[in-house]
Amino acid sequence: MATSGDKLKVKEMLRRSIDFVFGFKNRKGEVLDYWIYPADALGFSSADFYAAVEQQMAARKIPGMEIVRQEFAEGGLLSDRRAYLRLMRERFAITTCAAPMGNFFFFSCRCIYVPALVRLWHILAAIVFFFLAFRMLIIPLGITFASMALVALIFAIAGVLRNATAAGFSDLDAFLLKMPVIATIYENWFREETYYREDTRNLYLKLLPKLILELAEGECAAKGVKLQWQLRPIPEMQDLNKSGASDKKPAAA
Repeated sequence: MATSGDKLKVKEMLRRSIDFVFGFKNRKGEVLDYWIYPADALGFSSADFYAAVEQQMAARKIPGMEIVRQEFAEGGLLSDRRAYLRLMRERFAITTCAAPMGNFFFFSCRCIYVPALVRLWHILAAIVFFFLAFRMLIIPLGITFASMALVALIFAIAGVLRNATAAGFSDLDAFLLKMPVIATIYENWFREETYYREDTRNLYLKLLPKLILELAEGECAAKGVKLQWQLRPIPEMQDLNKSGASDKKPAAA
């Protein structure tokens, strides 16, 4: 008889299979860090705050970072939309919001990691590409030499992807990161992790939220108010019904 644990494993395997084929999961990414501060005032402008953040980031000249203003729905598809400022570098996004709620204003910031996950359709797209290349090579070269040329093409592409992060190829690395399908395969299978990339990533994730908080404090100081205490994030919705430590019964003596 199947136990509840076995049923959960089957559901997890099914979910992962569907996720691999269609890529439904992780559209928003994993939140690594999050803070939110309220201010007891309403005389703020989200657009002005975002402009100040954009100006500060432009002055910092952080390589490889893109800044966009992005709207997210407050609820369902037909709900109002709220503008956020999104700083994106490699697979890490820092998303900040400045908005009113009731008779107070709040500033929030999230550090988000969006992993490069290879999906089934990425692999199928690569197979179709090489198949079409093989068909085009058969006409002038024949099957034997076309096969040799296709193998050489595969190794050449792998070599380019493998060495794209070498000195003098930073533009190629940035270009590959923006290409659909190729970007995911490149990051997941070929792009090397280095100490420098780890150092700059940590600097990016630690320094920029701090700069955003300092700008929020300056915005409040200019209006004669102070940010209130940092609010502690509540658990995720799926964790709200889980028993906490206080619900556990003491172990038997």
